[in-house]
Amino acid sequence: MSEWFAVENAGEVPSPALLLYPERIRENIRRMIRMAGGGQRLRPHVKTHKLAEVVRMQLEEGLIKFKCATIAEAEMTAGAGAKDVLLAYPIVGPNVGRLLELVRTFPATQFSCVADTASAIQQLAKTFSAAGREVEVLLDVDCGQHRTGVAPDADALRLYRLIANSPALRPGGLHVYDGHIHQSALAERETDCAADFAPVLEFHRALLAAGLPVPRVVAGGTPTFPIHARNPAFECSPGTCVLWDFDYAELFAELDFLMAAVMLTRVVSKPGPNRLCLDLGHKAIASEKPPPRVKFLNLPDATAISHNEEHLVVESAGASRLAVGDCLYGVPRHICPTVALYSEATVIRQGRASERWRITARERRLTI
Repeated sequence: MSEWFAVENAGEVPSPALLLYPERIRENIRRMIRMAGGGQRLRPHVKTHKLAEVVRMQLEEGLIKFKCATIAEAEMTAGAGAKDVLLAYPIVGPNVGRLLELVRTFPATQFSCVADTASAIQQLAKTFSAAGREVEVLLDVDCGQHRTGVAPDADALRLYRLIANSPALRPGGLHVYDGHIHQSALAERETDCAADFAPVLEFHRALLAAGLPVPRVVAGGTPTFPIHARNPAFECSPGTCVLWDFDYAELFAELDFLMAAVMLTRVVSKPGPNRLCLDLGHKAIASEKPPPRVKFLNLPDATAISHNEEHLVVESAGASRLAVGDCLYGVPRHICPTVALYSEATVIRQGRASERWRITARERRLTI
């Protein structure tokens, strides 16, 4: 088989299956590092892959800092050997105690978290102070997405000062995610990014003028990665580009990454002329976005007709050459939630399914 995605021993792989290609993953990691001008400015998000094996690959390439969204992701990342893990999600309720347990369990890892309210900051201070521990807290700044974070104004300065003056807390800087900036044209993203970050930069200067330490600014995700990579003062935290998907590949032409995750599906029925039914339902591929949710590398003209829990029906002029049981290989529109649908991934090396990687951090709880 000459196609890079094809699997010689596909007959040994039950479908639907998530296939990962380690050589391509490693190349994507290296391209991320080159784009950032070095690994010291990268804090890649693990939410895309949720895999200890990928964290270890990133560590082998010289990365030491990581970003995550859940306690389970943080535990997986620390367990893989990461020395610096940012939990970039509001920590409330029982998760405050779980964060403390992470700090106790992995003393070789520096953990940090974000906060955007006085009550959350006070709860962190109370919990960690009572335990005789410390944790670094970044102020979560809203630069326009209006999902979490606070506007970079006088109230935000008071919150940052509260972090700095609270027992058991260390001010870790600013976390500024700009997920609302995702225009296809790079020039449009640059314009919006400059406008939305101007108040952030002014706020940063105000913090320094007030004598407050600001060790870092963690900025952006994948769409604005090429923009923030030009600012040596920022840490960049892309995620999707480690595996890539066809949505981002089509939207952001300047981001040159390889498809490193592919869905293997089989024809389970042929309900009519030019029509195929595949075992790639909602439960096998992320379906929160409109069709097409997958693009088939070996059947590019396939058009989705219906999509249900366990079935995907497509039409194609090439359907007649496929028999029940034949394999199709497809790239998801959105890889991050697709990975979370699988308990394990099948690893493809030199064209053969060689092993399986457990997608550890898809779980909400590991041991903590």
